[in-house]
Amino acid sequence: MNTPEFHRYSVFDTLIREVDHVLNNICCEQPSSRDYPADQCENFSTLSAQEKKQAAGLMRVNHAGEVSAQALYQGQSLTARDSMLRDKLKSASIEESDHLNWCRRRLNELGEEPSKLDPLWYLGSFALGITAGIAGDRWNLGFLAETEYQVVRHLENHLKRLPKKDIRSRAIIIQMKEDELGHAHLAEELGAAELPSPVKSLMKLTSKVMTTVAERI
Repeated sequence: MNTPEFHRYSVFDTLIREVDHVLNNICCEQPSSRDYPADQCENFSTLSAQEKKQAAGLMRVNHAGEVSAQALYQGQSLTARDSMLRDKLKSASIEESDHLNWCRRRLNELGEEPSKLDPLWYLGSFALGITAGIAGDRWNLGFLAETEYQVVRHLENHLKRLPKKDIRSRAIIIQMKEDELGHAHLAEELGAAELPSPVKSLMKLTSKVMTTVAERI
């Protein structure tokens, strides 16, 4: 009797599996590993049509950002050299997946849809993640840390712009901010390199374009 051979997955097989996982997250709400932060809130205030539109625009940006985060982490983990780093990136991506599902659920509550350009945000971020990983683990971590710090600043700005009565969106963003800051600190603890100023500036410009467009489309 012949002993069956174990199937060895090629890089292409792995890539397809990872893309399938993320696209499932993008296209439909998935179970989260943690409780939905908004469930802790008893919202007795009704948002006006304008307030709903404002909140939805911000949550659409956050959802697009989490689509990008999923792609970024997947690309980085595929090209990371150190196995421990790959495990850390995969663990962090689980929290990012929670954020993605929370943002989508909140958009549904507000009667709005995610950005129509989510596939574009995904592809661009996936390419960036692969590039960062190829550059080496310290640069990979440096890119991750800078990305997360920029996300934290965006979330702080969103907390200021949210309608005061929208405590449900606020609870989600506060938890996301805490998690993103933790990811940045983790990257630094693992030996992240300091990115050159021109690279940081380019990242800020790219982020500005994405957030501006995603809020509207």
